[in-house]
Amino acid sequence: MITDKRIIAVVGHYGSGKTEFSVSLVHSLAMGGMKKLAICDLDIANPYFRSRERKQQLNDLGIAVYGSHYGTEITAELPAIDAGIKAPLEDKETTVVVDVGGDDSGARIMHQFMKYFRSDDCELICIVNKNRPETSTLEGAENHIRRIEAETGLTITGIVSNAHFIRYTTAQDVIDGWEFTSKLCERLGKPLLAVTAPEHLTEEVKALRDKAGAEFELFTIGMFMRESWLDKKV
Repeated sequence: MITDKRIIAVVGHYGSGKTEFSVSLVHSLAMGGMKKLAICDLDIANPYFRSRERKQQLNDLGIAVYGSHYGTEITAELPAIDAGIKAPLEDKETTVVVDVGGDDSGARIMHQFMKYFRSDDCELICIVNKNRPETSTLEGAENHIRRIEAETGLTITGIVSNAHFIRYTTAQDVIDGWEFTSKLCERLGKPLLAVTAPEHLTEEVKALRDKAGAEFELFTIGMFMRESWLDKKV
């Protein structure tokens, strides 16, 4: 279990995989039997890979989806959040995953809902993909996290390593991401909550983890947000 907090806000660099992680996390919670679940899409900065695009699929699992006031139509992608998003945040019986916009600029929207994110019942997770240029060094990754904290006035409470090259990801990439993010966590004094891997790599990653004598929670990440054309071989 990555966290037992009721509100789980997810931030990270553009392209880090935070939306894929957010959807995978709420899906995992539903598959684990959790009944009252919601996902709130606060990403109004990026018109692509929005968790609310999977509304029907998530609704079919009993997961409520909140996001743009204008729905999912890309031609109406205006920076406006539905006021109804406060409902699951205020309902103490609902576990909420919040998919926040990328970088410090995307995280700025959190100011509108600050009282919920300041709660002791909130986990603020930063997704780190060491294979993104801006977070490929410890200095770059630390600077990225510090900018988000400075912009929001909030403290990131945990890190998740999501080192990937989409369909080209290998088990060794996952382990390399764990090594990098472990150093980052030590540098920042923050816990490493989990390391992600796609389902087809989990057994191989476990074998490499055991060989390295490593200890980390392995979280299976889905590919819910990948449109088929993006993964076609060329």
